[in-house]
Amino acid sequence: MRVIITLQCTETGDRNYVTTKNKRTNPERLELMKYSPRLKRRTLHRETR
Repeated sequence: MRVIITLQCTETGDRNYVTTKNKRTNPERLELMKYSPRLKRRTLHRETR
């Protein structure tokens, strides 16, 4: 049930991270604070499909 997802920065639109998640336990879209190399700070990254 684990699927590969891509995390996209909400401020720059860059797709910086790839991770996996369990669809059964987390059916909603994942949102994490991750480091954005272009902005050189932590920003909100959302799951893209």
